[in-house]
Amino acid sequence: MGLLGIGLMAKVAGEVRRDIGAAFTRDPAAREVGPTTILALWPGVQAVLAHRVAHALHENGVPFVPRAMAAGSRLLTGVEIHPAAQIGEGLFIDHGMGVVIGETAEIGNDVTLYQGVTLGGTGFATGKRHPTLADGVTVGSGAKLLGPITVGAGSKIGANTVVIHDVAAGSTVVGNPGHPVRVDGRRPEGPDADWAHLPDPVADALASLSERLEIVEREQGTKPAEVRTLRPRRGPNPTGG
Repeated sequence: MGLLGIGLMAKVAGEVRRDIGAAFTRDPAAREVGPTTILALWPGVQAVLAHRVAHALHENGVPFVPRAMAAGSRLLTGVEIHPAAQIGEGLFIDHGMGVVIGETAEIGNDVTLYQGVTLGGTGFATGKRHPTLADGVTVGSGAKLLGPITVGAGSKIGANTVVIHDVAAGSTVVGNPGHPVRVDGRRPEGPDADWAHLPDPVADALASLSERLEIVEREQGTKPAEVRTLRPRRGPNPTGG
């Protein structure tokens, strides 16, 4: 048992080194500090470290302690990770506050989660009920991924997106419910997504409808509809205010 414990701690130590390396690679604020500072002050890294140990203990049947560690980590970092969740190497949780990772969630290698992300379940079903994220997935702030869905490798989930269906590899998904889109006609590259310039599928649909209406009016020779500027109504407030 002693040798097993040493082996587990060695494995955890190797995973933590890669987690710290992920912070250096994907967080510009981490590039001017050392590994000790990141380990001491980056809550996302601390939460993943605590989970590595709690998960190893959980896998070896240790009672109570893994859940106690998860609860303590949530209190200190604002990140809640169930001890049974399976997390690959190089996970980076940026800022961390409000991140929730459920019991049957599976996360591949080199995944990035921003603050407020939920990998949650739906209903009260048992068994596999949380998302699976393949390698290289990036999930934006406030996004909710719900149910036993699979997000393919290299996909990007926009901020505040709600995803309830499988996502093909290399996709960018935005909206509520989430819609797969493309950026500039191609798959976005790199570990980060330009959240400020992701396409809006609703706005694109309205613009396309407006263009089509203009073509129809021109073909039929009808006068384009008059567009009136809305102005505040003057006089007494009809609501009595």
